[in-house]
Amino acid sequence: MKRLLHVLAVSCVLGGELPADQRPMARDVLRELIETNTTDSTGDNTRAAEEMATLLLKAGFSDADVRVLGPTARKGNLVVRYRGTDSALKPILFLAHLDVVEARREDWTTDPFQFIEKDGFFYGRGTEDDKSGDADLVLGLVRLKREGYQPKRDLIVALTSDEEGGDHNGVQWLLATNRPLIDAEFCINTDAGGGSLEKGRHVEFNVSGAEKTYQSYRLEVKNRGGHSSLPEKDNAIYKLADALTRISHYQFPVRLNDVTREYFRRRAALETGALAADMKAVTETPLWPGPVSRLSANPYYNALLRTTCVATMLSGGHAENALPQTATATVNCRLVPGDSAQNVQATLERVIRSAAVSITPLQDTGISPITPLPAAVLGTIESTVHSMWPDTPVIPVMDTGASDGKYTRLAGIPTYGASGQFDDVDDVRAHGKDERIGVDSYYDSVEFYYQLMKAFGGG
Repeated sequence: MKRLLHVLAVSCVLGGELPADQRPMARDVLRELIETNTTDSTGDNTRAAEEMATLLLKAGFSDADVRVLGPTARKGNLVVRYRGTDSALKPILFLAHLDVVEARREDWTTDPFQFIEKDGFFYGRGTEDDKSGDADLVLGLVRLKREGYQPKRDLIVALTSDEEGGDHNGVQWLLATNRPLIDAEFCINTDAGGGSLEKGRHVEFNVSGAEKTYQSYRLEVKNRGGHSSLPEKDNAIYKLADALTRISHYQFPVRLNDVTREYFRRRAALETGALAADMKAVTETPLWPGPVSRLSANPYYNALLRTTCVATMLSGGHAENALPQTATATVNCRLVPGDSAQNVQATLERVIRSAAVSITPLQDTGISPITPLPAAVLGTIESTVHSMWPDTPVIPVMDTGASDGKYTRLAGIPTYGASGQFDDVDDVRAHGKDERIGVDSYYDSVEFYYQLMKAFGGG
């Protein structure tokens, strides 16, 4: 922290600088975040929030505009308000999450909570998801404040807890208990969308206007069991295995929306040959089976086309010499907007066709609605992208994963995902071993969010 404050003090004296001169501080902010463990099990989100709050206070923000608050001691959220000149204009919210998924030292080549620079990458848990986003927003605020920038409307930054799991989701808690702090005309979420790299080339920049909903189900078969020396056909494990096999062979119907239809339309213009023709075909009616089948062979395109369900956990039996009395599995589904947990459960029951298999939803957090992408919002993002990467197409997308954008959308705050980082399509390590972000990609994302915040703020 002393190092960060020293760099901040020097930067304030130097005034507005070229992006390269911002790098020492940008590196130190990301390092501080990575080396602060914010896992649900043993981490401390409040500590990370307070570290970032200290930087913002030092940059000139008032105590009243920098708040660290939360429901429990370790689950603090940081909310910062950069005040504008026109109180009639509703604020814009910029969102990122401080927490990270669990990471075990024995699973990694290096310590996941040690910030390491190697071979052109920054390594550490959260470098991709989503501490680079936290750093982007904090650094953007500091730089704007240092330059004396005066926005027309308030800019709000919220760095929150428990997006990856836990009992105290920060966005939900803030909306329920302190909504005026984060209420906004719309929200820009750093944990969705973003850029794709192929062999070092900036291929596309995605803006998320929708996301799939996370919904798991517990499948269970019970049996009276018995001695393994007297096997019977009525076996709990076999019945469960048959149910899972049926699910693996089933495809949900295609359910496109305005965002995914526009994605395939724009992608078709960038592709050639059969792939371009197939992408164009799925945006039209009638929907022919050939293009759908060929696109479905690609896991990503398949996930954009429909709701998906996949078995992710399995257990059964209680002894190696006994017939199983219970067999269970977890099936994780990702629902497209417009689908419902009830419909998916009914579909699974119809596919399995066995009264012996019970299906229980493990949670129902609500379906994330679609956020239409108005020209003003998409145009501002496009102009910012093109100021840095002139030939990179900007394409609306539906995220196949889930984010806190669901909660802001459900609360009536239109939300758009626009991560500033470009990730190699063949090297996505978020949630995985040796998570990393390219050094240049990170520095570019810092610059991108500085420009984007300034563009949306006006003034």
